[in-house]
Amino acid sequence: MKNEIAFVRLTEIEPSEIVAHMSDPRVAEHMPLLTFAWDSKVAVGFVSKKEEYWARDGLGHWAFVVDGRYVGWGGFQKEGDEWDFGLVLRPDSFGIGRRIAKKAIEFAIADDRIPFVTLLLPPSRKNLGALRRLGARQIGEIEYGGETFLKFRLETE
Repeated sequence: MKNEIAFVRLTEIEPSEIVAHMSDPRVAEHMPLLTFAWDSKVAVGFVSKKEEYWARDGLGHWAFVVDGRYVGWGGFQKEGDEWDFGLVLRPDSFGIGRRIAKKAIEFAIADDRIPFVTLLLPPSRKNLGALRRLGARQIGEIEYGGETFLKFRLETE
């Protein structure tokens, strides 16, 4: 089973795996809000917060596992009336991001709760072709956490 992608709850991943992932400086390059050091306590708090979204909305962020190995996290988080999609991969797994995103978008298309998906990307992200091939279109810029992000929308209906 080569490159079998599974979406599992973040609670199934050892906090040390998440710490190692989020402590890699290559991850922080495109995450302007990542301005603090990750440790076990931060990872446990992060997972707990993401579980609160699952409890509140019935949907949230997953851990992405490929061939049994944790490669990153992401998924859907409700922001007001919008479902925002995020994808944060380990640098050694950047190449599988398109397949993971495609599988997640297929999930959104099949879920009646999600008429469209929003995506926020920092302006440092210059290669946006894959995003556009998925059908997303830029609808403007937004300030979030004191940083500017490019905002995209992808229709799922």
